[in-house]
Amino acid sequence: MGILTMNIAAFGLIEPAYLNPLAQPGADGGDIAVYLINFLFFDGKMRGLFSFLFGASMLMVILRAKAGGNSAIRTHYARMVWLLVFGLIHLWLMWWGDILTLYALVGMIAWFFRTQPPHKLIAGAIALMVAQFALMLLLPFGIFMMQLASHQPDAGEQVHQALTQFRHGFGIPEREWSMAQIALYRSGYGAILNHRMETAFSGPVNSLIFSGAETLAYMMLGMACLKSGFLSGEAPRATYRKWVLIGFGVGLPVYALLAALLLLTGFTPLAVAAIVMTATVPVRPLMIMGWAALIILAIPRTGALSRRIAAAGRMAFSNYLGTSLLCTFLFYGYGTGWYGMLDRAQLYLVVFAVWAIILLWSEPWLRHFRYGPLEWLWRCCARGKLQPLRGSALAPPANIATHPQ
Repeated sequence: MGILTMNIAAFGLIEPAYLNPLAQPGADGGDIAVYLINFLFFDGKMRGLFSFLFGASMLMVILRAKAGGNSAIRTHYARMVWLLVFGLIHLWLMWWGDILTLYALVGMIAWFFRTQPPHKLIAGAIALMVAQFALMLLLPFGIFMMQLASHQPDAGEQVHQALTQFRHGFGIPEREWSMAQIALYRSGYGAILNHRMETAFSGPVNSLIFSGAETLAYMMLGMACLKSGFLSGEAPRATYRKWVLIGFGVGLPVYALLAALLLLTGFTPLAVAAIVMTATVPVRPLMIMGWAALIILAIPRTGALSRRIAAAGRMAFSNYLGTSLLCTFLFYGYGTGWYGMLDRAQLYLVVFAVWAIILLWSEPWLRHFRYGPLEWLWRCCARGKLQPLRGSALAPPANIATHPQ
């Protein structure tokens, strides 16, 4: 539900508008305001929280496989291979913004850290985030060098083409280019599929190169938080209050300063690359921890809303792909064709509607079935045989040790 607050811009607006609020034709002050609210509270934090939880749940599956006398390595890698298959289907046939392929590839690497104690997982994650920060510094540096080169009398066509690509990725593209993007996504499935086939095949490799270190770091932090009892709610409430204060007390002022710099620089490609893509890397983990602690503190263990949120979480795979099906139908031309028609504020009417659907259908489904539909399919594929589906999933799960050393 949280990650949709960011993904909705990628569903309904041209691609550079995800990073730059002025990229969408007709953008105004309202679009900037909504973008900055997202930047302060949600951008990167929800993806990071998703990665934390993926690492934790991956470890839980490994522990349960061992407790049940099954091969943990076979269970894990069968799940990751099939997740990669589902992710590629999602990426190639449904939506360009897939994250499952990255999680599958990084999850295969995360296996090797499963036995590490929390302090070593945290140290390794910090080292990976330092590497991620160093890698991301190359992006604004590259734009800066290209801008310098473009002012030279002998600047070649390659320099200008590179700056155009940067503008299409991080800046304010030419109106003709933007309108061509809007026309494409308002067209039929065949045209959109052809475009995706031309651009999406390198997506998993690019994601692994540019986001793999950070994603692995978050998965390792998720494993550390599970082993320490933090994510399972076993830590003292004072610990969660402390992390809310640290995460938001440090993170929000830094993000507010970065937001002010974005406004002052006018959202140039260099500013977006330096601020949104790079400067946020060191502070984002604190905000993710703050969000995790706030959710644990704020949501009671009992009650109708808590049960519905828990059910939505147990069906995260089905809800994630179901959201892509629904949103691409709403925005793309083979559905209702809303692509480029709604401003950023109006997009959140869609977000709230999707949230309502997720909360309304997840719990009733799990009253009658053990797994969500795609969770069940994933389980069948990974185990190589049909798994039982009927029967309520809402009985308390078996107690599995969550913090082995």
